[in-house]
Amino acid sequence: MFGNDRDSLRRYYCTVWEKANTGQLLEPLEHLIADVVREHPEYQPVLADVDAAVGREYVSDMGQTNPFLHMGMHIAIREQLSSNRPAGILDAYRRLYQQLGDSHVTEHAMMECLGETLWEAQRDGTEPDERAYLERLRRLA
Repeated sequence: MFGNDRDSLRRYYCTVWEKANTGQLLEPLEHLIADVVREHPEYQPVLADVDAAVGREYVSDMGQTNPFLHMGMHIAIREQLSSNRPAGILDAYRRLYQQLGDSHVTEHAMMECLGETLWEAQRDGTEPDERAYLERLRRLA
């Protein structure tokens, strides 16, 4: 959405959530973001304070979940599903959903695979390996 500009991305989440809460018209991407935020009431207070949201550091080594990363991964998976890219992800999702029976839980399982794939790409300085990602998803189902 915004490349590597963390602060702009966080401000955008906050703005979208404020628009959603005040009944303003939302663009398609904003609808997607608002839907994800609605499914995460534990993150909604974070979005209510723009300055705090922008300035906060989340340290995974200390057990802190970065709400922006978490919600961003939900959004990424939903965008992948809407376009079936990488090709085959929709089938992998359907198989996993049949096992788990809940779309949110299914996305959480998929996020583990996506996170590992993104971590490897970052570590290796390469593009994410779509085949490896799909294989991880297939192993889940």
